Amino acid sequence: LAREERTGVPARAGRWGAATALLVAGVGFLATGLPLTPNTPEIITSGTNIQRYEGGLSITPQFAAVLIALVTYTGSFIAEIVRGSIQALPNCQGEAAAALGLSAYQRMTLVVLPQALRSMIPPLTNQYLNLTKNSSLAVVIGYSELFFISTVVINNAGHAVPMFVLVIGTYQALNLLISLAMNSLNTRVQLVGR
Repeated sequence: LAREERTGVPARAGRWGAATALLVAGVGFLATGLPLTPNTPEIITSGTNIQRYEGGLSITPQFAAVLIALVTYTGSFIAEIVRGSIQALPNCQGEAAAALGLSAYQRMTLVVLPQALRSMIPPLTNQYLNLTKNSSLAVVIGYSELFFISTVVINNAGHAVPMFVLVIGTYQALNLLISLAMNSLNTRVQLVGR
């Protein structure tokens, strides 16, 4: 931002964001120990002419149901937050940018979105926190998530208090991490002096 203010050349935030996302994905991929070779599916035919698939990516129906439900539910709320924040800006902002000769992409990325982020980030923080907590509803369809696994451990081992502390600590850590990231982003886009 300091270089942008000094030279007038916009910072390449998109490139830095993409590079950071790729770096995090790569480190996460290597940290989990997943193989680097592709796992292609094959059709295996047995002696009795019965065919079955081996290899490839398999998704359980429970995970697919949770994924589709949470993506649809949360995505619709996030889309409405973004739409409302953009439409809350006065039309004169886009018109002034068009009068300066900026393209539609430049108007959106350099004028509209930076101003809309100020009203967009607080409700987005709430949505991300709700997404984290709503993932515990996956136990309804039988997907073994954190809370369900802890109840299995409680039933088998009988250590209820440590397991509930672990569940509470995990959700608290996730919520604090999301809040920290979104609050730091919020402080970067707020107007100075307010």
